[in-house]
Amino acid sequence: MNKPTSPAALRVIESDICIVGNGAIAKTAALGLAQAGLSVTLLGPTASPPTPASASADHGWDARVYALNHTACHLLSSLKVWDALDHARVAPVDAMIVHGDGPHAGGLAFDAYGAHANTLTWILEDRNLNQALDAALRFAQNVKVASGRAIGLLRDADSATVQLDDGGSIKAALVVGADGAQSWVRGQCDIGLDYRSYNQCAVVSNFACELPHHGAAHQWFTGAEGIVALLPLPGNQVSLVWSAPEKLADTLRAESAQQIADRLAVFAREKLGALTPLQPELVRDFPLRLIRPHAMVAPRVALIGDAAHVVHPLAGHGMNLGFGDVVQLIKTLSEREPQRAIGDERVLARYARARKEDVLLMQVTTDGLARLFETDIEPLRMVRNFGLNLLDKLPVLKRRLISHAMGK
Repeated sequence: MNKPTSPAALRVIESDICIVGNGAIAKTAALGLAQAGLSVTLLGPTASPPTPASASADHGWDARVYALNHTACHLLSSLKVWDALDHARVAPVDAMIVHGDGPHAGGLAFDAYGAHANTLTWILEDRNLNQALDAALRFAQNVKVASGRAIGLLRDADSATVQLDDGGSIKAALVVGADGAQSWVRGQCDIGLDYRSYNQCAVVSNFACELPHHGAAHQWFTGAEGIVALLPLPGNQVSLVWSAPEKLADTLRAESAQQIADRLAVFAREKLGALTPLQPELVRDFPLRLIRPHAMVAPRVALIGDAAHVVHPLAGHGMNLGFGDVVQLIKTLSEREPQRAIGDERVLARYARARKEDVLLMQVTTDGLARLFETDIEPLRMVRNFGLNLLDKLPVLKRRLISHAMGK
């Protein structure tokens, strides 16, 4: 069983790869790279003990949920993590319905049948995913879990060393930054970035719905009130992600979950009936921004997940981009020439090139949609509603779009 290692006791931990981060992307990368035959040190806090499925069922629903596509599902399945999830708390999405705004609102609908798939995506909670990953890490070969705070990164032609605040260090051929939007690793590499706030906050909470959702995710582009998404949870329950302008977000932050449910009635009542808060006290919010680092790699360093890119959540693919990074990094390192080290500059450049198109497409798409739907100018509103209706009548293009979003 893998137990957290004290860097201070060993002074220096050596491995092929050091991953800095403690989220789902970091843990998945550790499992995947270890499965590929590389020794990995995961620098993060000690994993919490496993929670039995019966105990997990007693928990309320996480405010933070993810919509995972087929790329994520295949990756987690290959690591024996998908089957370890509590599937009673996973909701398959069979349809996605996008609603325009205004008196002549357009609309766009995707469904699994039209995409020639059993399901479009899966909604699951942060806790469910991380519990399954933590359980896999405890028994993973070639993975050490280290606790400590990184304070320095030294790199030379042959290796990189992460210095820790207790005097210990981790030496590796490659350091992977999976430490989020405010990445410490990225900062140590002096990688510049483009940053823009959307002047919005994502307000999240969970509700029971009066009518069955039939596995459909709904999204309303409202213009002045932002973007409202209601994602299916198991049973007659939904998870809210409301990308609200900051002034409205301040108001929502001060309101109860029931008051928010009352506000949602104008959008949801026809499709889902009345909404009732599952956990009245559980309303969370986080700022929305676009972060585009100028590079995904540096000497002896590769970035993945939010450390490499942060996009608007309107498409629900921020986490999926991170899983795509993991898949590509494993593939690139596994297919390198025998004479090339895993931290070789040319190897890392291949990883960056392979991810460039997918990341750029998602950045441009989500940023463009966020800009397009944030204005209430009537001519523009008419154009975007017309565009939604037109796209809905073009099945070939719809299938291409949904196939890309599904990661197939």
